Amino acid sequence: MATPNELTAMRRAIAISAQGLGTTSPNPPVGCVILDRDGIPVGEGYHLRKGDHHAEVNALTAAGHRAEGGTAVVTLEPCNHHGRTPPCRQALIDAKVSRVLMAVMDPTSRGEGGAVVLEQAGIEVERGVLEQEALLVLGPWLHSLRMGRPYITWAYTVGADEDYDDQGVSELRRTHDLVIRRNGAIEEGSPASHGADVFRVPVPPLGDEPGKALGTLTEAGARSVLIEGSANEAGRLLAAAVDRVIIHLPGVPPSFTRVAARGQGEELVPSEFRLVSVEPFSSYVRLTGERAVRYQ
Repeated sequence: MATPNELTAMRRAIAISAQGLGTTSPNPPVGCVILDRDGIPVGEGYHLRKGDHHAEVNALTAAGHRAEGGTAVVTLEPCNHHGRTPPCRQALIDAKVSRVLMAVMDPTSRGEGGAVVLEQAGIEVERGVLEQEALLVLGPWLHSLRMGRPYITWAYTVGADEDYDDQGVSELRRTHDLVIRRNGAIEEGSPASHGADVFRVPVPPLGDEPGKALGTLTEAGARSVLIEGSANEAGRLLAAAVDRVIIHLPGVPPSFTRVAARGQGEELVPSEFRLVSVEPFSSYVRLTGERAVRYQ
């Protein structure tokens, strides 16, 4: 069982893992916190992009010798193969940690899996620690793996799409691999942020066949795609594949007196989506809906 300190560390690892959203693909966004033998945090790290050190190595580097006899708390099962970087399970073994807590098991793990190899090395392993919370960050990556295509978000403003809030667009763009603009242009969410030779931006147009369009986005190395604007042709083309909608609804002035807003009375969140978040954002109310499909 995880201790209170370990649960706190896992939530910290989940939080920092989100800093890799939009840059790690095709790798997952992962976070790791190292606790010393007394349960005190001594190092943390996250994965930024393919080809760079993984979260565990960054956290172990920060912890140094204080990791020995301690606990590694990581959002995804440590990798078990040598790719562009050495396997993380070996880095944990070499650091002589005594315990590893992981939230989500890695479906891409090679051979026996990192967890089993850690146990064979005499390290205590806890699986499934705050798994559902870790899926808030890892869920779209897992969904992309299982569906064989990117996780797609469609964002738009009700009744005033041409005035879509620039701050909101910028915030959403940087957490997605690719952005399809209203005019059909396709851009990297955070320019030049992915690893070398693992990602490319497709040349539009995507065509008029959903399967082919999804294939083009997948072959680019994208795990997440943002479609901007309700009038975006890509949104209509890929409507059946959209996994999440983010809708900005113009707010009501404090006086509570105004004429009926454009779009009032219309369906705000498409019926096939479940409303999962409502929050004020700038001069809008942001509604987030997800298809009723679990990541696992």
